[in-house]
Amino acid sequence: MTVTATATTPPQTLYVYGIAPAGVRPPRTPGVGGAPVRLLTESGLSAAVSDAPERLRARRRDLTAHQAVLDELAAQGPVLPMRFAVVSPDPAGLREQLRADGRRLAAQLDTVRGCVEMNVKGTTVPGCFADLVRRDDKLLVLARRTRRRPDYEANVRLGEALARGVRREAQRAAQAVLARLTPLAVRVVQGPLDDERVLSASFLVRAPDEDRFRQAVADQARALGDRLALSLTGPLPCYSFVETRPVARAGR
Repeated sequence: MTVTATATTPPQTLYVYGIAPAGVRPPRTPGVGGAPVRLLTESGLSAAVSDAPERLRARRRDLTAHQAVLDELAAQGPVLPMRFAVVSPDPAGLREQLRADGRRLAAQLDTVRGCVEMNVKGTTVPGCFADLVRRDDKLLVLARRTRRRPDYEANVRLGEALARGVRREAQRAAQAVLARLTPLAVRVVQGPLDDERVLSASFLVRAPDEDRFRQAVADQARALGDRLALSLTGPLPCYSFVETRPVARAGR
């Protein structure tokens, strides 16, 4: 679900940051719109909430405040993070959802306990065509034919073939990266791909293994850098490894 640039919230609406085990301390960090953050506790779970501002906008200061609250919660233990602009219509409804989903949410908290999310993306690397042509007999034949009879259509065919070859090489490299990194993670969730991005994956990594994971990504970046440009983001709240249903997006 997408966040609207501006959304009006009715009175008594709660802005929800995340869910943690009961017993955590309320975050001291001001929340979205500068509102104080409090805990709503039910069935062994605590939802970090604040009064939702009348108009929710994806402004940098509010995005930063949202993240700061989650960081303070995560410093105390496991947390199921909500994405920006998730709200609950009223406290009673949120309590009811915590009761109804308590067992499932507690199980998810156990899953992410002591873990962080690390996101790895990989994109194709243009160039290195000479090496690619040398390794691919079909491309070599096409390149020689184009040199003998250069024209617009021949150049287009060669360019398209080279682009497919570059993507194919990048996809193979992406599979190698996944094979190397997957054993270092508790779980892996695949993300969306496009014409340039051939790898997008979130890894649930135990906090003590973070440095080893980072080193493995760096090693793969060096080994495969001529075919795949790797980027690493993290540690992040474990957004990709939780299913939080007790609230709704603003503007829906």
